[in-house]
Amino acid sequence: MPSPSSDIAFTPTVKALQAQRGSRDAYARQEARGGFRTVVDEDLADFLAGVDTAYLATANLAGQPYAQHRGGPRGFIRVLDDHTLAFADYSGNRQYISTGNLADNDQAFLFLMDYAHRRRIKLWGRARVSHDPAVIAQLMPENYRARPEQAILFTVAAWDANCPQHIPVKLDAADVAGAIDHLNARIAELEAENARLKGLAR
Repeated sequence: MPSPSSDIAFTPTVKALQAQRGSRDAYARQEARGGFRTVVDEDLADFLAGVDTAYLATANLAGQPYAQHRGGPRGFIRVLDDHTLAFADYSGNRQYISTGNLADNDQAFLFLMDYAHRRRIKLWGRARVSHDPAVIAQLMPENYRARPEQAILFTVAAWDANCPQHIPVKLDAADVAGAIDHLNARIAELEAENARLKGLAR
């Protein structure tokens, strides 16, 4: 019988700790159903369509971890097929730590957070860099002012959605600005209507 996909995170040591602290039975039931999800389904695709920020974690050959922010317009992480995600990688501080790590160790992790709706998704997999101009052009968001340097292709091994516990609600500045503009327009309408009614009452 194949190992459950959640074994990518639940090592024997992790499982022993779960048993000691009382959560093993719940995760054992999840494992009996196969573990974490392994296919990019409609739920994940819908989530990705609203993502404008992500954290990519890699590690070098010595196991030293590194996490770096990746961002772009909403939906900048594209679904290529039911196991592959990809995004254009823009020119930045030119340290190339993530790129170097992936050259030595292709194991990678994506952490995605939606603060407004208190949702988070974790993805385990393997990633590689592509310098193919056609791939980069396909992934570059339209009218986005950044210089693409390469593309990152992420093959999903497993993914899981966390509970919303302890996630603070934070709103996107653009969403707040839009709401304020709408309220200001409504206030102007009501003030104009109020002035008109006062004029009729005289």
